[in-house]
This record gives sequence, C-alpha cells and structure tokens, in this order.
Amino acid sequence: MVIGDWLLVIKPRLPITNRTGNVELRKIAVLNQKGGVGKTTTVVNTAAALAGMGSKVVVVDLDPQAHLTIHLGLEPQAIEAGSYGVLTKEAGFGEEILLVRPNLWLLPANIDLVGAESELVSVVGRETILREAVKSFEDKFDYLMIDCPPSLGLLTLNALAAAEEVLIPLQPHFLALQGFGKLLQTIDLVNKRINPDLKVQGVLLCMFDTRASLPNEVRADIEYFLESARGTNCAWAQAQILPIFIRRNIKLAEAPSYGQTIFEYEPNCHGAEDYKKVAEFIHTQFQFDIQSDTEVVQEQSIPSPTDINQGSETDDERNQDKLPIEIKAIPQPDSQVSTSELTQTTPPDTEQNQP
Repeated sequence: MVIGDWLLVIKPRLPITNRTGNVELRKIAVLNQKGGVGKTTTVVNTAAALAGMGSKVVVVDLDPQAHLTIHLGLEPQAIEAGSYGVLTKEAGFGEEILLVRPNLWLLPANIDLVGAESELVSVVGRETILREAVKSFEDKFDYLMIDCPPSLGLLTLNALAAAEEVLIPLQPHFLALQGFGKLLQTIDLVNKRINPDLKVQGVLLCMFDTRASLPNEVRADIEYFLESARGTNCAWAQAQILPIFIRRNIKLAEAPSYGQTIFEYEPNCHGAEDYKKVAEFIHTQFQFDIQSDTEVVQEQSIPSPTDINQGSETDDERNQDKLPIEIKAIPQPDSQVSTSELTQTTPPDTEQNQP
C-alpha cells in the first residue's frame, strides 16, 4: 500500500535503535470516553508532527475499531496480533510495532481486541500488562502516545497504568461536559490505586467554532474549574487548557479515508497548522511542575467535577433546569472494572491565537 512516498508493509519489521539524548520517555494517554471528539485525529497528527520535528514516537492503538491503524494506512484485517497479542502476552511489544513513517512507529489493532477484556478477567495484574510490555523499550523512543477506546474499561485502564500524562480532547459543547467529571474521577482513582505518576496534562478543545459564543463559554467554565484545583492533591491539579484549539476543518475528516496524516493530505490547511502548534507546545512548553515532598498542600476541598457545569448555558437551555453531571468514581458495570479491583491492585515494583 502506497501512502505518499511510503510503501507500508506488515513484514519485515525494522530494527529499532536507541534514541539520542537522555530525555526520559514521555508517555501520554489521549482519552475521552465520549466518541467522536477527536482522540484518534489528535494522536495521529500530533505524533506525526513530533516525528517530523525529529523525535522518535510510538503510537499504540487500543481501540477495537482500529481507527488509528486505519488512519495511518494499514488494514486491520492484515494485523496478525498487534495490541491484542501484546495484551494477551502472545506477542512482544517489539515484535508488533511497525515503522509507518520516518521516526513514527505503530502498535496496530484489529477487531480481536474486543475479546481482550473478557479473556483477561481472571489474569493477575491485568491492569499493568501494557506498562510491563513497554518498560524495556523506554530508551528507544521519546514519546509514547496511546489512543484509548471510547470507554472506561480494562483497555483504558491499561493505558492509564502505562501513561504518566493524560491529554483530554474535548468538544466545547454543553453535552461534552457531562462525562468530563466522571472521567476526571476515574483518572484520580487510578492515580491513587495503580499509577501514582499519572496526571492530567491538559484539555485540547477540538472542532472549535470561533463564530459561536458557546465554545468560549465552555472554555471559560473549564478554565475556572481547573484553576480551582490548583494546590490540591488531585490528579488534575496541574492541568490546563492548551492555548491552541483545533478549528473545524473538513480536511481533518477527509484525511483518514486516504490513510494519511493531515500533513500528507493537505499540509497548508488550518488543521495542519493547528496540530503543528499543538506538537510544538507539548514538546517545548508543556512540562509538569512536580511538587516536592516537603511542599504543603493547601487545605481546601478538591473541587467536585459537578462544579464545571455551573454558569454554562446555551441559548436553548436558558430558563430551564440543567441536569447536573453524574459523577461516578468507577466505570459502569460493563467495563469489567470494579471498585474492589482498583482497591486491591498495587503497583508492581519497579488563523489561530487565543480564542
């Protein structure tokens, strides 16, 4: 299959050399349990931009729909094991990643991933399989980006256990906020029970319409909510809204059908410009301020994710009672993850400016 100047093949796999420099691998999970908010588009194009800047990047497709795999020009039916094989320990991480662009590797997915949760339900340490698989390759790459499925099940739990940063793509709509609180609560629970290094890096506003007032209202509400968490010990205490938003752009929707990144499909469009700025911001500016053990955390209550909904109304919803965001600290029953499971798990040793 020819993608631009690239001929993509499943085999042979190319050897991976050590990266240059001493910078630690940055592991980023791109997560939102709501579908259609731009997760895969964000992973593909941010990773492609980082790779174009010279960083060695590996992206992981943990979605049974395999949209990340398709977006990068591979046929899921041609994948023999991929991320499913890694999670079931039938294949190694290094055996399954494929070089798909210069400096860009992919751990692909196929429909077999649907059965991974039920197959792993009785496996001890099933939440940290991906983390253990990646561990021996941390000196090979500069960035690991994980495309999470639109759910909060075992696949997402593996991504959160393996990552250290969470980037949340979000449409600036009222309904998009309804699951935002639940998502933050889940991340915070994983931070406390499984992965103490996990932090919410920030929120990326996608499909932003500069002509409408609602996106700016939603943006202001999220900023106020995140700011109120400063100084607390919650997993989103250092989170911020990226100062770059992704404008509505039809080219971003067209590129996947050609198996191309936006930089290959239409490098001069707004989408390419926006994602290039996102990659530059993450690479050069977006670093956490790690609190020292001696720093005193302010004695204030952690803001409830329900507070984010206050003060945000659309024209159609004015003068109507608004539904509060339903907050649950654990996934729904069909996600295969329970409160006891998290509680009993222990980590293993070891045109665009500001809108």
